[in-house]
Order: sequence, then structure tokens, then C-alpha cells
Amino acid sequence: MHKLGISVYPEKENIKKTYEYIKLASKYGFSRIFTCLLSVDKPREEIIETFTDFIDFAHAHNFTVAVDTNPNVFKHLNASYNNLTPFYEMGVDIIRLDGSFGTIEDVEITHNPYHIKIEFNGSFNQGVDLLIKNGANKNNICICHNFYPERYSGLDWDHFINMNKLWKSLNLRTAAFITSQEEHTHGPWNVFCGLPSVEFMRNLPVDLQARYYLATHLIDDIIIGNAYASEEELSSLAQLNLEAIELDLIEENISPEEAKIVYDYKPHFDRYDYSSYFIRSSFPRLNYKDISIPYRKYNQPYFHKGDVLIVNDNLSHYRGELEIVLQDIVNDGERNCVGHIPQEELLLLDLIKPGYHFAFKKPQK
Repeated sequence: MHKLGISVYPEKENIKKTYEYIKLASKYGFSRIFTCLLSVDKPREEIIETFTDFIDFAHAHNFTVAVDTNPNVFKHLNASYNNLTPFYEMGVDIIRLDGSFGTIEDVEITHNPYHIKIEFNGSFNQGVDLLIKNGANKNNICICHNFYPERYSGLDWDHFINMNKLWKSLNLRTAAFITSQEEHTHGPWNVFCGLPSVEFMRNLPVDLQARYYLATHLIDDIIIGNAYASEEELSSLAQLNLEAIELDLIEENISPEEAKIVYDYKPHFDRYDYSSYFIRSSFPRLNYKDISIPYRKYNQPYFHKGDVLIVNDNLSHYRGELEIVLQDIVNDGERNCVGHIPQEELLLLDLIKPGYHFAFKKPQK
């Protein structure tokens, strides 16, 4: 079950506005909060009081709360790897370790008596597999990637994929950050270029960032790293299709019959005996054995990656089949072009594996 999350930074915010944001996110089904203790420069007692009140409020609105820490934070709070009492008293659900105490100590912290989950950095391997081999309590381990405030410093996509394959091979729950595109957002540091985990997502709409993560089948929880996201952004994430890889379509002369195939047929999925030239959703053609799809002229000699095609009457045996082009094919008159996948979504096509369900977002009327 996927979870959606927000991030708040109480020490930098008007607490009333923070609470309103939490209530708004709760309304849209969000259930995780990330916050950071690394950036809090306050006396111990003030931190505990502020964060206890904030976490109590978050719990009352059905959120679990993760706090970002390192050994220096532990020391400041008079906590240690074998004494998590200050975190327990604040009500912390997840301690994210941005740094290690050492192998033996990191094993022991996963056996804490409060059953607080310990979240390790997913952006590189801190030796989590070694901890598990050495007796760490796997039930109390989860993974969350870094976010990257500095432009161009975010994770390489292939590295991100490879790290998540490792975490999933260990059957660990994963989380990663997306970034709001609202102006004047903030994070824990005085850098204001967004807070994504993956660099190429820095300027993409939040729902598209999330659709990339979901399409990998490797990320469980998706957290907005900066605050405050807009209500429109929260709503768009709440409406994500969790059952299929969802694609936008820039329509081109699509007929009502073709629109039914594109938007209403379920489920679209690529064939197991797949082609390198296009993704084939073959089963719609069973419904169009005796229904005409007239040929429609398309003034290009080739179809290109991202073009969405429907087989027409000129190839009646396959009439109604939906295809998404992966590499150039000849326009031989047997397929109608009904639209195009936007340029910024083309990488999603590489994530549609044989048998994976995909769908098209219905345009808003």
C-alpha cells in the first residue's frame, strides 16, 4: 500500500500555518510527515516541547512522523543508540539516521524497546544488508532517499533505480522525495531550488514526478520535500492511479470510437511476447471485430516514439489494437495516430514492462 507524505519544518514556520497544512493534507489522504532535527538550533527542552506538540497534532490527524537525525542530534537530546527515550516521549514514529553509529550500534538500535522504526539513507548503501546479516530487526528497518536542495546535485536516475532494486531485494519499504513547484517554498536549509531526490524531476509537475516513482514498482512512499505545496498539487497526488502507469495524451483528431479505446478500455497492458517497436494493447481488437475504424490520413512518413496509434480498417484482423511507438516505424496507412505522449513523459514508456498495466489520463472537460 502506497503512502503519500508532506514535509514540515516547525522551527522555521508559523505553527498555525503548519497545522492548517497538516489538516489540508489529511483531507486528501496523506498519512506521512517528514521533518528535520538536523537544522534545529534550539535548547533541548524547547525542541522536545515544540516537537511533542506538533507530533501530537499530526497523530490526531492520522499521520506517522519521521524525524531526520544524526549522532549529533542524539547527543543534543541526551539520547543514544541504546536509549531512544527522548524520541519516544516526543511521539516519534520513525527515526531517520543521516549517519551511522557503527555496525554493532546500528544493529542494536533496530531492537529498541519502543519499536520505533529506523530509517536508513536509500541514496547509497550504508551497509544495511550487512546489518541484517548481523541480526538487525528487519521489521524495524525502512529506507528513505535524500532530497537535494542544490540544483544539479540530485540523484542520477539509473543510480536511483539500482539502489531501489537493492532495497527491494531485501524486502524493505522505500520512500523518496518529490518537490512542489509552488513559489516561495522552503526546506530545512536556506536553499530554494526545490527538494527532489532525483535531479531530472526538479522542474516537473508533482503528479508526474510521482507517476515516475510509481512506474518503477520500487518506491512505496512518496513525500513532498518542500513546504508548502498547493492544494491543487495535493489534490493531483490524491488522484493518482495506483493500479496502472498513467500517461497523458496530447490528442490529434481522435474519433469518439478511438477515444473509447484509449480512455475506457481496461486494462491496457503490453504483451508478454513483446516487440521492441511498440507497446501493444491487443485485447481491444476483440471488441472491434465487426466495428469499423476508418482510415485517417496522417501526413508524416514515419511514426515516432510516443505516438499513440490505433489499427484501422486497412488491417482489419488487428483493428482496434492500441499501440504506443517506441522507435520509428513506417506510416503504411494501417494505423491512425490519435495523439502523442508529452516529451517529458517519454521515459515512462521505458518502464512499461510486459504485463504491466497502463492507462491514459482522461482530459478534463
